[in-house]
Amino acid sequence: MSAPAASPPTPSNLKRIVGASLVGTTIEWYDFFLYGSAAALVFNKVFFPDSDPLVGTLLSFLTYAVGFAARPLGALVFGHYGDRLGRKKLLVISLLMMGGATFAIGLLPTHATIGTAAPLLLTVLRLVQGFALGGEWGGAVLLVSEHGDAKRRGFWASWPQTGAPAGQLLATAVLAVLTALLSEQAFVTWGWRIPFLLSGLLVLVGLWIRLSVDESPVFKAALARSEARRSEGATEKLPLVSVLRHHWRDVLVAMGARMAENISYYVLTAFILVYATTAVDLPQQTALNAVLIGSAVHFVTIPMWGALSDRLGRRPVYMIGAAGVGLWMFPFFRLIDTGSFPALLLAVTVGLVLHGAMYAPQAAFFSEMFATRMRYSGASIGAQFSSVAAGAPAPLIATALLAEYDSSVPVSLYVIAAAVITLIAVGVAQETRHRDLTDVPTGSERKAGVASRGAAPAGRAEAGSSAGSARPPV
Repeated sequence: MSAPAASPPTPSNLKRIVGASLVGTTIEWYDFFLYGSAAALVFNKVFFPDSDPLVGTLLSFLTYAVGFAARPLGALVFGHYGDRLGRKKLLVISLLMMGGATFAIGLLPTHATIGTAAPLLLTVLRLVQGFALGGEWGGAVLLVSEHGDAKRRGFWASWPQTGAPAGQLLATAVLAVLTALLSEQAFVTWGWRIPFLLSGLLVLVGLWIRLSVDESPVFKAALARSEARRSEGATEKLPLVSVLRHHWRDVLVAMGARMAENISYYVLTAFILVYATTAVDLPQQTALNAVLIGSAVHFVTIPMWGALSDRLGRRPVYMIGAAGVGLWMFPFFRLIDTGSFPALLLAVTVGLVLHGAMYAPQAAFFSEMFATRMRYSGASIGAQFSSVAAGAPAPLIATALLAEYDSSVPVSLYVIAAAVITLIAVGVAQETRHRDLTDVPTGSERKAGVASRGAAPAGRAEAGSSAGSARPPV
C-alpha cells in the first residue's frame, strides 16, 4: 500500500503558508531578541543594581545565555512530537509558550521589590523562552520547505528566516521609540515593561494566522505510509534514535555550520550595544538606530541569498557568508571606533548582509539533510544544540574579552575562529540542492526508522518523487 500523493500547493496557498511561518517566527524572535536588547540596556540596573555596571551587564547576559541552554531540550521534545504528530500543532504550542513567558517578564517585580527572587524568576521565564524557541525554528522552516516548490525551495524556505531580522527590527524599533520618548529614569523605572507586554497582542495575531494553515502534505503522506506499515506488523523507532543512528554526520555538519552564523549574529546585534556605549561612548539611541537600519537591510537581502542558493547551491552561498563575516570583523570594529554614525551603520549593515548568506540557505540546507519522519528532530537538534556553544555565550564571551583586554582584537579573533569551523563543516558536507524531500523509498525508510516484524514488501518511492531526483541520506 503506497502513501497518498502529496499534491503541490497553489501559489496563493504557498504564500499563505510562508506568511504564517513568517509572522510566527517574527513574533517568537521579537520576544527572544527583546530580552537580549533589554539585557544590554536595562536589566543590569533593574535586576542587578548592586553590581559594577560592566559586571551587571555580564550578569544580564548570563541570564540571556540561560535561554539558549533550554533550546536543545525544546528541540528534542518538539522534534519528537513534531515528527509524530505534525508540524502545525507544535508550532501553535511554541508560539503560546514564548508569548506567555515574554508577557510575564513585563509583569515581573524588580530587585528593589523582592530582592534576589526577581532575577531568579527572570531566569525561569528565560528558560521557558528558550524551550519554546528550540522547537519553533525547525517546525517553521519545515512547514514551508515541505509545502514549497523544489526548484525554488531555497527562496521560499528563506522567508521564515527573515523572521529573525524582522523580530530584531520590531524589538529594536520599539525600544528605540521608548528610549527617544522617555527619560532614562522613566525607561528604567517602568518604560522597559511596555515592549514585553505588547507581546500578548502579537501572540493573538500570530495564533489566528497559524491556526488557518494546513499541515505539511509531505508529512501527511509519510504518516499515512507509516501507519500502513504498522498495520502490516512493523514497529517504528523513535525519531531521535533514528537521527543519531543514521544522520549523526549531518547533525555534526549542521552544528558546525551554525557556529559562525550564530556567534556573528549576536556580536553584530547584541554585543554591539555594549561595545558602542561603553568602549566608544556612543549614545544608546545611536547604537539602536544602527541595528534597526541594519536589520531592515538584512530582512530584504535574506530572500535574495536564498534565491541565489537555488542557482549556485547551498554550500557555496553558505561559505561566502562564513568567509565574509570572518574577514569583516577587523574592519567592523575599526569603523565603530571612529565614533561616526555612518561608519557604525556601515559596519553593522555589511556584517548582517554577510550573515544573511549563511542564514538564508540554512533552512533548506538543514531540511534537505533528513528523511521526513525524522526531519523535525534532525533539523532542530542540529540547529539548537550548536546554539549552546555558539549563540548562548557569544555576548558573554565578547563582553568578558573586552573587559579583560580592553580591546576588540580578541573579539574579532573569536568570530574568525568560528568562521573557520563553519567553513570546514560546510566544506565536507554534501550539496543538497537537488534533493526531493518526498523521495524516501519505503525500504530505505525502514532502514532509517522502521523495523519490520514480518516480510513486508519494499514499496515504491514516496508519492511525488521523480526518478532522477537525489535522495536524502537515510
